[in-house]
Amino acid sequence: MFELICNALLFVFLGFTYFTHVIEAKIPKSYLKNPNVLHPSAWPKAIIILLMICIVINIYKIIKKNKGNPEFGFSAFVKNSKEFFKSKMFLGMLILIAAAFILEPLGFVVTAALTMFAYGILLGEKKIWRIALISVGVALLMHILFSGLLNVTLPRGTVPFLRNFALFLENLF
Repeated sequence: MFELICNALLFVFLGFTYFTHVIEAKIPKSYLKNPNVLHPSAWPKAIIILLMICIVINIYKIIKKNKGNPEFGFSAFVKNSKEFFKSKMFLGMLILIAAAFILEPLGFVVTAALTMFAYGILLGEKKIWRIALISVGVALLMHILFSGLLNVTLPRGTVPFLRNFALFLENLF
């Protein structure tokens, strides 16, 4: 039941995103002049529509698989939801929500390192120094790859010394 509710909520969220952000996205005038060019909103539209189709198929499969199952009811959902809130999956979701809130002020490098560090602890790694070293190394490598080689501007942060550090990394390449 929990999987069905999550799929339904994801479907609603994707529909909301499609109608409020993707369709209403402004298209630059340079794209409007050329009728043969693919508009920037084409890929988000296609991906969201494909995701929504897959979710509908998944909802159908869930209902078909659990038809007549006594454990597939609201009372079983309430009982199982208590276990879910104690699970590592829920804690992982909380880590990602926290990362979303700290991304803008702290920037990509610090947020990615903290997120990987928290996931390492969540997954049971005992050696803190190993988690810290790998988290910082991978975050720095990802920032250098994306900003230096792919020319993707990642959030630099609003904290002055973290912003300066991100700009320093970008100037290396």
